Amino acid sequence: MTKSNQSFWQHKRLEELTEAEWESLCDGCGRCCLNKLEDEDTGEIFFTRAACHLLDIDRCRCTRYQQRQVEVPTCLNIRQGFDKFYWLPKTCAYRLMHEGKPLHYWHPLISGRADSVHEAGISVRTLAISEKDVDELEDHIIEDFDA
Repeated sequence: MTKSNQSFWQHKRLEELTEAEWESLCDGCGRCCLNKLEDEDTGEIFFTRAACHLLDIDRCRCTRYQQRQVEVPTCLNIRQGFDKFYWLPKTCAYRLMHEGKPLHYWHPLISGRADSVHEAGISVRTLAISEKDVDELEDHIIEDFDA
């Protein structure tokens, strides 16, 4: 198969993606919108059930995507330096592409359906709660989360 016949994620590097390609690479899982805790001694990252207050949990999409970094200054733009974001879930298409791995069968670019990420149980739709409803993040660590 020649490059012209391949899908963009099979022959481009992250930094070569157009804006539209970049945005389509997001599978809509919402995992990156979960609050995370880092062990200061080991650097280990722990995901919590507490999602950013801007996340529409049912849709697993940011409600204020274009303004997210103004409204939530700690929201990170991974396009500005992927190597800093080692904490991205192992299932994340950006991480997979960075590591030279193929997209999963349930990714909407592969399946052709946005709901496939939810059907595969990858999205946070059924486990996330709003950070507004959380007092202590430590109480909401996801123990068996294969991030």
